[in-house]
Amino acid sequence: METTGLTEELFEELGGRVEEGFPAIHSPVYRTAAGTPYLRDPGVVMISRPRVGLEGLVGFLEGFDPELRFTEYLGDPVRLPDSSQLCKTAGQTCYMSFGPRRTKNAAAAEYFERLTSAGHGSVLEHASFGFLLYGVSRSVTHELVRHRAGTAFSQVSQRYVSGSVLRFVERPEYREDEELHRLFEERIDRARAEYEELADRLLRRQEAGDERLVADRATDARKRVQQTARSLLPNETEAPMVFTANVRALRHIVEMRADAHAETEIRNLAVRLFLCLRRADPILFGDYRIVRLPDGTFTVTTEHRKA
Repeated sequence: METTGLTEELFEELGGRVEEGFPAIHSPVYRTAAGTPYLRDPGVVMISRPRVGLEGLVGFLEGFDPELRFTEYLGDPVRLPDSSQLCKTAGQTCYMSFGPRRTKNAAAAEYFERLTSAGHGSVLEHASFGFLLYGVSRSVTHELVRHRAGTAFSQVSQRYVSGSVLRFVERPEYREDEELHRLFEERIDRARAEYEELADRLLRRQEAGDERLVADRATDARKRVQQTARSLLPNETEAPMVFTANVRALRHIVEMRADAHAETEIRNLAVRLFLCLRRADPILFGDYRIVRLPDGTFTVTTEHRKA
């Protein structure tokens, strides 16, 4: 059974911290005996969030009959997270609900409850959050980038980066199984060694003038080597990205990917996304419940799916 305390407790348990209003859950780096780096969990770092200034609305609000008392909208004593304030202002603009009978900020949670329960999620599209995601495998990012509406992705290019930044991601199923963990470490050691060997062979052929590998510019020359060598890399290779999405899209992603039936690795990511979002804006994500499953992992649910 979920409580706000469980959400806060899990954020702390996972090492979450907030710096200048930006939540983050970091992931440590491990190494095999041969020195190959790998991670076991996603790192989720919020790097952008809305900033709202309503003072500029005064010129708009003063243009209506003073008896409507629209300018009182700017004097609400309750301060909301900027993301909630932005979405609430957007929604209240639809109905020109700026006067004394408007829903005050103190009742913002109930206001959004009415919107999400009725499926009126369009106002949630105004607020966006951006994240740096790391400790995520190529398998996970291939699933995540399928969410196109209201999202933006900038992902590491294996054509342009060298093997010096290669890291891998261990699946949850391997960690408590000694044999599977050993095989994982052996596999990534082998993948790194084979990548380095192939890249070295290709580079020597390039320097010898192989027309399939030569290029006029140094950047293109490196790309020709790396785009060929990357064919050896497994789906366990880490694929960091910057990911930005609006609140409506983020809610959908959390509902789909933090579901109990979601693939385990992406559920691990979605739960961490939710924890950071909940810390940043407990109103827009306040209807969600986090539940501990029998296997000790977590799922996130809400009564108001697909708002």
